[in-house]
Amino acid sequence: MAEPATAAPRASLSTLDAAAILVGIVIGIGIFKTPSLVANFVPNETFFIAIWLLGGFVTLVGALCYAELGSSRPSAGGEYQFLKDAYGPRVSVLFAWARCSVIQPGAIAAVAFVLGDYANVLLNLGPYGPAIYAVLGVLLITGVNFVGTLQGKQTQLVLVLLTIAAILVVAVAGFFANDVVRVPAQPKDVGLGAAGLAMVFVLLTYGGWNEAAYLSGELKDVKRNMVRALMLGVAVIVALYMLINFAYLHVLGLDGMRKSNAVGADLMKIVAGQNGAIILSLVVTCTALSTLNGTIFTGARSYYALGRDVSIFHRLGIWEERGDTPANGLIVQGLIAIVLILFGSTTRDGFEHMVAYTAPVFWLFMCLVAISIILFRMREPGRELPFRVPFYPLPPLILAAACAWMFYSALVYAGWGSIMGVVVLAVGLPLMFLHRSAKATA
Repeated sequence: MAEPATAAPRASLSTLDAAAILVGIVIGIGIFKTPSLVANFVPNETFFIAIWLLGGFVTLVGALCYAELGSSRPSAGGEYQFLKDAYGPRVSVLFAWARCSVIQPGAIAAVAFVLGDYANVLLNLGPYGPAIYAVLGVLLITGVNFVGTLQGKQTQLVLVLLTIAAILVVAVAGFFANDVVRVPAQPKDVGLGAAGLAMVFVLLTYGGWNEAAYLSGELKDVKRNMVRALMLGVAVIVALYMLINFAYLHVLGLDGMRKSNAVGADLMKIVAGQNGAIILSLVVTCTALSTLNGTIFTGARSYYALGRDVSIFHRLGIWEERGDTPANGLIVQGLIAIVLILFGSTTRDGFEHMVAYTAPVFWLFMCLVAISIILFRMREPGRELPFRVPFYPLPPLILAAACAWMFYSALVYAGWGSIMGVVVLAVGLPLMFLHRSAKATA
């Protein structure tokens, strides 16, 4: 057996594996929460549907940009490698710190909170039940991925299929609901700021597609399959989101959605009576598990990249050959997420605080990634690329503008949690200068 330090990621993921992981990450709990928020900031049903389609368009643009980057610069480090090539090791190290301390564990904790809330409905463990379920969920899924990449991707495929089936059941039930009494939508004047806020919620719900970048180092025939995996994943996501939003409108109407705090639960109560709450809890639990598994799977690759480039974190840069996983990265990631869960459990709205904690930092670095496409094209005008984003330079410019807008909106609307995330990012600034002592690794 080779020494662990010499082991490296293997090209073991198929197009279907990568697309399943992508779908599982994106289609999470957001679609059961944000539609009612979006409805409050749009004037009519047509605008409601149009803004979800616009969110799908922005997601498609982003996926095309990442397809060019991922196919031409395949690496288990994903965005870390893109930023390193574009801006140098200092920026990439700061991003690795941000992803390892803010973005990924915060996202894992947020999903775990939702998993805990709905699991506690199915089997109540008391006031601390949600936190207990959240911690158990992180431990379980981390353990599955620790055993090996094969187990992690197989688990993801099963969970994604269950998630898609569950969403289809909810949507179809809504379409075939009999004797639906809808409240006529009342005209509502909204300004550009309100429409912009609606778009914030939509893009948050579509968020996560960029995680496919972290699979490029393990994707078979990445030059062809990266764009296929992204296009397949995005197509499935947009189709499912549009289907379930049409079902919400059919059963509740726009005004009914505006008055709802949980559109999915209200839809199921109308369709299936009191049993609807139990059905919805099973749906969201399944969805949260799928998202949790995909997020943990890709997130650990960031710790691996950080360990490879910064000597003080060198143990994170060990790839465990036996399970074909970044084992140490999985352990550290799980511990940080559990600490955030314990912290969030002391507040009344742990999920919201975790979303606020991650949002501005996430969009800041994605903006830099979008700009990197332009930098690469300018530096290497004659380079042959496996895939070129069409209509260049419009897609990267559109993506960069959307990210800048989301960064601003997160700082303005997300409250103290967003400030906390920025502060943690700032704590990592000294690491930019420690890179000089990093061990050179090929």
